[in-house]
Amino acid sequence: MSKKVLTMIVVLGIIMTTTAQEVKFGIKGGLNLASINGDVSDDLKSRSSFHFGIVTEVPISEEFSIQPELLVSGQGARDEYEGVNEELKLNYLTLPIQGKYYVSKGLSVEAGPQFGVLLSAESEFDGEDEDIKDFVKNIDFGFNLGIGYQLDNGIGVGARYNFGLSNINDEEGFDSSVKNGVFQISVGYFF
Repeated sequence: MSKKVLTMIVVLGIIMTTTAQEVKFGIKGGLNLASINGDVSDDLKSRSSFHFGIVTEVPISEEFSIQPELLVSGQGARDEYEGVNEELKLNYLTLPIQGKYYVSKGLSVEAGPQFGVLLSAESEFDGEDEDIKDFVKNIDFGFNLGIGYQLDNGIGVGARYNFGLSNINDEEGFDSSVKNGVFQISVGYFF
């Protein structure tokens, strides 16, 4: 386990134990509309996929809280050329850490960094999958902006966009910058 991941887990553990009586735990999942942005993305189209995982909300004040999440997120893009369809399937384990500000009862705006670890990378070309994990960097960093609404019964909905900040291209001799971009629509439940 990398030092950065271990440090984040320790910091989250300290925050959660100091305010444990107010911490909420939950689950969430939903739709991803993923894209690849950068030097070679002109003709690429969005790829529909999913995300799901666990959520924690740690209140700091009445209006502000920290919401760390641990999600499995399907990302990538699609391409169509000369009658052939290609789909780039990138699956990540992501750790978004959102700062949530409640602008009114239940309604929040959120922003924060996201750390991702590549789980798998495949290119589906003409019905056949090819492993391309050697050409994609194992670590991804991004920044999220979003909005959410939480009902009193624990059910919540949200939408956010993840702006990829790091170049995920790891192909030798290919110097183009390639970054993830993901729009997410989520439904969740806090216990």
